[in-house]
Amino acid sequence: MKIYLSLIFLLAAVSVAQAQTSDSLLQSASLQNCVQYAIKHQPLIQQSLLDEEITEKQIRIKLADWYPQLNFNYNYQHNFQLQSTVFGGNLIKIGTNNSSLGQLALTQTVFNRDVLLANRSAEDVRKQAKQVTTSNKIDIAVNVSKAFYDVLLTQQQIALDNETLSRLEKSFKNAYDQYSGGIVDKIDYKRATIALNNAKAQKKQDEENLEARYANLRTQMGYPSGKPLDLLYDSTQLEKDAYIDTSAGINYDSRIEYQILQTQKRLQNSNLTYYKWGYLPVVNAFGTYNANYLNDTFSKLYSNNLPNSFAGLSIAFPIFQGGKRVQQIRQATLQVKRVDYDIAALKNNISAAYTQALATYKSSFVYYTILKDNLAIATDVYNTIQLQYKEGVKTYLDVIFAESDLRTAQVNYANALYQVLSSKLDVQKQLGTIQY
Repeated sequence: MKIYLSLIFLLAAVSVAQAQTSDSLLQSASLQNCVQYAIKHQPLIQQSLLDEEITEKQIRIKLADWYPQLNFNYNYQHNFQLQSTVFGGNLIKIGTNNSSLGQLALTQTVFNRDVLLANRSAEDVRKQAKQVTTSNKIDIAVNVSKAFYDVLLTQQQIALDNETLSRLEKSFKNAYDQYSGGIVDKIDYKRATIALNNAKAQKKQDEENLEARYANLRTQMGYPSGKPLDLLYDSTQLEKDAYIDTSAGINYDSRIEYQILQTQKRLQNSNLTYYKWGYLPVVNAFGTYNANYLNDTFSKLYSNNLPNSFAGLSIAFPIFQGGKRVQQIRQATLQVKRVDYDIAALKNNISAAYTQALATYKSSFVYYTILKDNLAIATDVYNTIQLQYKEGVKTYLDVIFAESDLRTAQVNYANALYQVLSSKLDVQKQLGTIQY
């Protein structure tokens, strides 16, 4: 029976572990899935969500002061020497040897600027915490997207390395065959060997870079280190994604940084109102029930209760505090004004950053279209010279130059494509069109 129970617990543990592992890995690592995974698992986002919960608890703690406050106090006192006093010319003792008090006190806040501020600013405080999370999500989405493109670029470079190696190996074989047949001297053969070795070294370097790019992507995503992550993408779709409408204007309201400052300004205005409330009194209602027990004999102390109870209203009215309230109001007014300057500065920064991002995108896109044409030309030139070399019309040096031009055109085109995609992200971020 114990063996069966052990097997059941073991199978259950394995199933839970497999479910957790499956949940922590991506089966289809498209760009969108990578971004969504990061938003769910990235530690920074998790911290932001915890900060939201902490903020909510802090709000509830402050709002709790609006509710009635009920307290119970208990006291027992034994007097070794009773207090004495003179009454009617005689010295008499006051009190009893033993006394005990049970007190039930109820207070209710009627007006208090601290709890009133907490109540009126609660929604803005919640919104500010959520906006910070949104800002972090946008940053994570951009960073993951760029890291994703970096991996794709390096993979593309390795694919080009393989194509280059394939061409150079054929060229090497042709040069070697011609050298072995006595058609040409060993110079072409040696040059082919150098070019082939350089291509192998370049591929090794790109493979090492790919590991670093993958490590960066996993870090940005919060993905388990060393776990498989096979990226899924459509090269044709990537080229389509390079396009963006450059005629769109800036909408400051769509920028999360602008929204955060607007919330901050409302909070500062609430703070200003709070200090203005400093001229108003603090009003509390209260009620107390006291159970009094007095007796010289401890065993009979609780045999007789002498209760008393009362209720009332307390008003604490500040009259003069050395000009403190005036200075607090002036300080809060200046803080509101400072946020206005922060908003103005942010608008200027957004405008400048958008102009820069848009200029970078436009220049990158023009460069990308030119390099796309160059790639087609370089491919045609290489194929033509390769045929001419086989027929003895061109020298091997021409083949090397054509191969170098083709390789350069391929790499430049790949770099330009991913530069356009990366700069497009910067434009979208400045426009505020990346939303989470």
